[in-house]
Amino acid sequence: MSGVGIGQRPENRRQKTVKVMWTAIWLAYLSAPVSDLLHGSHAVGVRILGWTGLVAFVVWYMLLLFRTGRGDRTNLVLGSLAVLAAQSTLLALTLGREWLVLFVYVAIASGAALPLRLARWTIPGASALLALVALAVPDGTSFIAALLLPALLGGFAMTGVRELIRTTIALREARATVAQLAANEERLRLARDLHDLLGHSLSLITLKSELAGRMLPAHPDKAAQQVADIEQVSRQALVDVREAVTGYRRARLTTELAGAKVALTAAGVVAELPAEPDLTDVPEESETALAWALREAVTNVVRHSGARRCVVELLGRQTLDGAVLELSVQDNGSGRPTAAAAPGNGLTGLAERLAKAGGTLEAGGSHRGFRLVARVPAAAPADVGSGA
Repeated sequence: MSGVGIGQRPENRRQKTVKVMWTAIWLAYLSAPVSDLLHGSHAVGVRILGWTGLVAFVVWYMLLLFRTGRGDRTNLVLGSLAVLAAQSTLLALTLGREWLVLFVYVAIASGAALPLRLARWTIPGASALLALVALAVPDGTSFIAALLLPALLGGFAMTGVRELIRTTIALREARATVAQLAANEERLRLARDLHDLLGHSLSLITLKSELAGRMLPAHPDKAAQQVADIEQVSRQALVDVREAVTGYRRARLTTELAGAKVALTAAGVVAELPAEPDLTDVPEESETALAWALREAVTNVVRHSGARRCVVELLGRQTLDGAVLELSVQDNGSGRPTAAAAPGNGLTGLAERLAKAGGTLEAGGSHRGFRLVARVPAAAPADVGSGA
């Protein structure tokens, strides 16, 4: 149901139709030539030639605008603009002052299809040609003031739009490149971790398997010891791999804060987030639970709340049970909590996850919207006992 974004080419028939309609809106200023053909005192043959020239001008103009951003084929663009300028001159000199408006479209096409280094010359050139033709057309001078300024302003405004489109395309490509590089880097990191974990273990298992095979006929007791060592090494390797994969998938609070800012901003919600926290002494289970809590809360804000503002706070508090880390997410939306469809989903699953980490969850509507508060221990149980 969406239209065509800036710098994004149409991908289907609907988007192409939207772009054509948006561009065609500005063709309403051709009402003067159309009115001249309908109500002017021209012969039938002249009217036929006039309609043919007007249709050819519009088609050429639309094709020139639609090829904007498809490469730097400057010579082709300059040739197309020359054709448009020649058509405008011929039609204005032949049919009268009402056709001087075509030069405005020539200036706009120059700004849309040419880089600024060339458009800064072609736009004034089209405007100057407009003034010269107006002087040669009967009563054309009365149209100079009304058309010269739109030609200049419209042309240079289109140069800004062109640069905006080019910048948007460059940013989109850069974002895709960064995402691809980040994914490649993460895959390489996991590959390095697995290689470091398994390389030594698999080499040791291979060596002990060969030793056990040689010892088995003559020294079954020593071979049995080698098999026991193989079992121990393989079990430890399995534990190391599980820990590596768990760390690879574990949610981190700093990452979720960055993701929350992106998600809220994309949804049009004004986000107030804390600075990157120092979680050096915070247990991994507590950080992971808070990261999931933040993800769930932001998801509810984006999908269900209808809020326009969201405030996230991360505070350290001292309670009777020890130090806790408190995460609060407050929005100014409808104030209706999201019900969990089944255990393990939504707020129910989040409460269970926090309980496993020794934390608690509070969620409910307030006079300002909806508020979610998650608390987890800020230190491991042993650390709390030693501190006491």
